[in-house]
Amino acid sequence: MPTITCIEDLRLLAKKRVPRMFYDYADSGSWTESTYRANSADFQSIKLRQRVAQNMEGRSTAVKMLGEDVAMPVAIAPTGLTGMQHADGEILTARAAEKFGVPFTLSTMSICSIEAVRAATTRPFWFQLYVMRDRDFIERLIERARAAQCSALVLTLDLQILGQRHKDLKNGLSAPPKPTLANIINLMTKPRWCLSMLGTPNRGFGNIVGHVKGVADMGSLSEWTAQQFDPQLSWADVEWIKKRWGGKLILKGIQDVEDARLAVASGADALIVSNHGGRQLDGAESSIRALPAIVQAVGSQIEVHMDGGIRSGQDVLKAWALGARGCYIGRAFLYGLGALGEAGVTKALQIIHKELDLSMAFGGNRKLSEVTRDILLPRTYPRVD
Repeated sequence: MPTITCIEDLRLLAKKRVPRMFYDYADSGSWTESTYRANSADFQSIKLRQRVAQNMEGRSTAVKMLGEDVAMPVAIAPTGLTGMQHADGEILTARAAEKFGVPFTLSTMSICSIEAVRAATTRPFWFQLYVMRDRDFIERLIERARAAQCSALVLTLDLQILGQRHKDLKNGLSAPPKPTLANIINLMTKPRWCLSMLGTPNRGFGNIVGHVKGVADMGSLSEWTAQQFDPQLSWADVEWIKKRWGGKLILKGIQDVEDARLAVASGADALIVSNHGGRQLDGAESSIRALPAIVQAVGSQIEVHMDGGIRSGQDVLKAWALGARGCYIGRAFLYGLGALGEAGVTKALQIIHKELDLSMAFGGNRKLSEVTRDILLPRTYPRVD
């Protein structure tokens, strides 16, 4: 086993162990992947100030996200097909997040169901919701999340239609995945993954199969999903969902200041600056570049979070300094999951936390709650005109 020191080490190991179609699903963007790459690259252009002869003793990265105590301002992002990166992936990730002290967000398009994850955890988690044409199903899904005592609902607003993801198209990835000859041959080179999948009953979309009329198995799922994402999604739907949920609501997919103001007007508790990991509109601005303007416009009225491109604790520190009060990791934890299961997710969180803690200390700070954009070198970070 190689020594794991950074998220990139986990990525390389995951690439060896996860079937190509599922690895590519996680590690890709849409069209030319320019936004996907920019999400990470734009973090690298931001530079930190180093301070010396500062008291570094007694440091703490603990803060609150949406009123909940967290070990650091990091949450597990909702990702579809997590249970295909590793058997029981959502359950393993939820356990790792719970033990570490950060929020876990379960996707509507998860492999393990809400109920399965709830049975395996002791603390409330968050649930991510897509708006679909079948409103009766959405209402039942909200009720299931409430019954599972989910402490927040994350409503995704930027997936009314799918971006063109070339790797997924070439790999034949669909819901359910297509068993092409190339995919079968590739599966034969992943015995560890195959054995673990044979040992679990969680191999379908647990929140959908058996909960929708006419969708009793994976074979009948494809037609239903192709018709269900609602291109007519509007702010009226956000209001409808907020009323039915009644709890804390986070809106995911905000990239524009005007939309951020509408998010505030909707009464949501938080918004996530996000371009869906570069998987929707290729050519959109990176999340970290979009963040400052949104923070300036609405940061005093709503809790602003962000995702996209976070691969290190330094990225978390930079986002915090620019006003994000929470960061979501998707690919970073998926690499850990695909590489080493629950232990890999824990390792990813440990890496990010250590990098965050050390970078904060080198900047002369002991408490993350006291960190401001003064830790950043002027003219290296996005400024608001």
